[in-house]
Amino acid sequence: MKYFDRILIANRGEIAIRVMRACRELGIETVAIYSVPDKNALHVKYADEGFCVGEAHPSKSYLNIDRILDIAHKAGADAIHPGYGFLAENHAFARKVGQEGLIFIGPSWESMHSLGSKLESKKMMKEAGVPVLPSSERGITTEEEGKEIAEEIGYPVILKASAGGGGIGMQIANTPEDIEKALLPAMRMAQSAFADSTVFIEKYLEKPRHIEFQVLADKYGHTIHLFDRECSIQRRHQKLLEEAPCPIMTPQLREEMSNSAVTVAKTARYSNAGTVEFLYAHGKYYFMEVNARLQVEHTITEFITGIDIVKQQIAIAAGEHLQFDQQDISIRGHAIECRINAEDPLNDFKADPGKIVRYRSPGGPGIRIDSGIHVGYAISPHYDSLIAKLCAWGMNREEVIQRMRRAIYEYVILGVKTTLPLHHAIMNNEQFINGETHTHFLKEEHIMKTLGRYVMEEEVRMQTLAASLRQGKEMAAVTAAVNVYLQQQRKQ
Repeated sequence: MKYFDRILIANRGEIAIRVMRACRELGIETVAIYSVPDKNALHVKYADEGFCVGEAHPSKSYLNIDRILDIAHKAGADAIHPGYGFLAENHAFARKVGQEGLIFIGPSWESMHSLGSKLESKKMMKEAGVPVLPSSERGITTEEEGKEIAEEIGYPVILKASAGGGGIGMQIANTPEDIEKALLPAMRMAQSAFADSTVFIEKYLEKPRHIEFQVLADKYGHTIHLFDRECSIQRRHQKLLEEAPCPIMTPQLREEMSNSAVTVAKTARYSNAGTVEFLYAHGKYYFMEVNARLQVEHTITEFITGIDIVKQQIAIAAGEHLQFDQQDISIRGHAIECRINAEDPLNDFKADPGKIVRYRSPGGPGIRIDSGIHVGYAISPHYDSLIAKLCAWGMNREEVIQRMRRAIYEYVILGVKTTLPLHHAIMNNEQFINGETHTHFLKEEHIMKTLGRYVMEEEVRMQTLAASLRQGKEMAAVTAAVNVYLQQQRKQ
């Protein structure tokens, strides 16, 4: 069924291409927007039509609501898909899209608004009977107020921006002195990033697991979940690796958490695709927030369920009923996603923008690559450093890890530092292989020592490949020579 004639994708890179692929299969034309440096980007080439939205800085391009809506009308689009990031969870944008006579492919602006405040959403879910962490019930404005609430909750605590996301502005406090140091910087960062300085205090769990449930809901109250994902391996509170399903999940825990996830969605009168996020520690789980949009890691849920989540988003936005019930969905195998970013894992994940000089993506059974780059493409310092999402599927977790190791071995990206070496290390880490992860996995000293060796090995491999390729040597011969060299180094 052709739900719309033309959809404008208000985003860039791999997620724009991902949405366009679903549209192409549905026979829907697509409109790309691009900033000046993105003129020759793959998402622009893939679309049926492209329009320049403005200069490099996001505020003058991908966050320019009026310009985006003007392009949508000029291009004859009848719907807008926001992807993730940028305006995806901006309720004012969603509302204005509707006021302009267009369809917003996502939740209603009212649901987005109610869930956009972490304070309000936690209060709402607590009243609905969903477990939440102890926290302040209002924004904190003074150090004394913060210290008083922290004493009531019990240290350690974490300061969070109520309107925030992506780990921005989070500050951990172990003492009253930490509250004094953290409060004002947290408020300033919240104001700068989200135009809302409201900060609240929440009980801090030191080594929790980050578990989330994908939900789908139509406009008629029918809500289901597409099972769970483990997202505990993070840096600066931002995910680096996800897997589905969660390796420690039991039937009883899944039933309890999935029921809570569906309750969250129904309480917020949610429709379209969304993700309910929880923290899990010491046998208990706690509601954290709702990501009212398509998630980066939707890929692995698609792997284990066989459901195209973007197509479901489009159908729901067009007013269709959900096409299946909960009992129609089952878990098939296991999947892992590695986020490949242009970052230096040995230098506190510092971004490393630059031009891609050599690129070879992996393939074979069970491998999926979502990417928007090519040889000669320049990773911009103005946007997120994500290069690609490398995903693997297998009949079980052991097979997935084996496939991911093989895919990482095949993947060649030269010109910028990437997180490929880190993922190579994680796939060989005994604690990860045993499923023993938590949100501070990468900060543990004994793990980092192990990871460091693999990171250095992969750096050597990439540097040797780069040097040899500049000399005009064939890729296969270079790869074989590098492998021999590394084997000799390991024996020394």
